[in-house]
Amino acid sequence: MSQIVYRQVIQASDSASVRALAESTGFFRTDEIDVAVELVDERLRDGDKSTYRFLFAEIDGAVAGYTCFGEIPCTIGSYDLYWIVVDQTRQGAGIGRKLMMQTESVIAALGGRRIYVETSSTPRYLPTRTFYDRCDYTHAAELPDFYAPGDGKVIYVKANLNTATD
Repeated sequence: MSQIVYRQVIQASDSASVRALAESTGFFRTDEIDVAVELVDERLRDGDKSTYRFLFAEIDGAVAGYTCFGEIPCTIGSYDLYWIVVDQTRQGAGIGRKLMMQTESVIAALGGRRIYVETSSTPRYLPTRTFYDRCDYTHAAELPDFYAPGDGKVIYVKANLNTATD
């Protein structure tokens, strides 16, 4: 595999890249994908005034994955990881883990001390929850029936971020 190049500067082409990545996974509904693209568009429109930050992982000039994150309002150093998506054809190659570690380093450099992640409790999202477990996130809470009947929200947290990168 070629080397991963990370970038935080958003580009106009990222709206289409984020849509294509999210669609490639087969996990997200159309309305969820639309929200992911809206966050990119907000950052493009508002620049640093936007609370949404991005980290893109590129391989051979193509976006292979990305994260979207931001500081949680009214907290000191707590961040939400809103999205982490890796192109379906590249999943299982360690890109997600490397992207997560790089995102943690960026957040730590911004003064972040905790990262919160939420996901679905349904069986379909077991691989996602396993991924967070393997990245040393702690299962902090579960809110039953949050997204829909039978679909709870699982909240993970990682505290005491280290700044080591891969």
